[in-house]
Amino acid sequence: MNLTKKIILFDGVCNLCNSTVQFVIKHDKEDAFRFTALQEPLGQQLLNERQIDTELIDSIILIDPGVAFYTKSDAALEIGKHLKGYRTISKLLLLIPNTLRNIVYDFIARNRYQWYGKREECMIPTDEIKQKFI
Repeated sequence: MNLTKKIILFDGVCNLCNSTVQFVIKHDKEDAFRFTALQEPLGQQLLNERQIDTELIDSIILIDPGVAFYTKSDAALEIGKHLKGYRTISKLLLLIPNTLRNIVYDFIARNRYQWYGKREECMIPTDEIKQKFI
């Protein structure tokens, strides 16, 4: 698979994750990202190729083809570095050690279904944004 865009893998049944995807799409003025759910066959393939254990990481993952992959708060802040209006704050927050950032991230991730709810199935993209999903 020849991928050139950064890929955001997200929990397709999580309302917070789906809202985050919609937010990124709206602010991705550089068209830097493509999306797939962790539950989709392509999401599973990308996880397996990188030996990412979804028992340990079950929320957002950013794959930067040919470079690396990012998880948890690193993924969120790397994404933010490419969004107009969020570059500076993302770069500043990256100065905080990820062990501290991930305490907050893990707390939110653990409670995301309780606070934001859960869908029965993955989001179906509208025709307008379908080309953003792989």
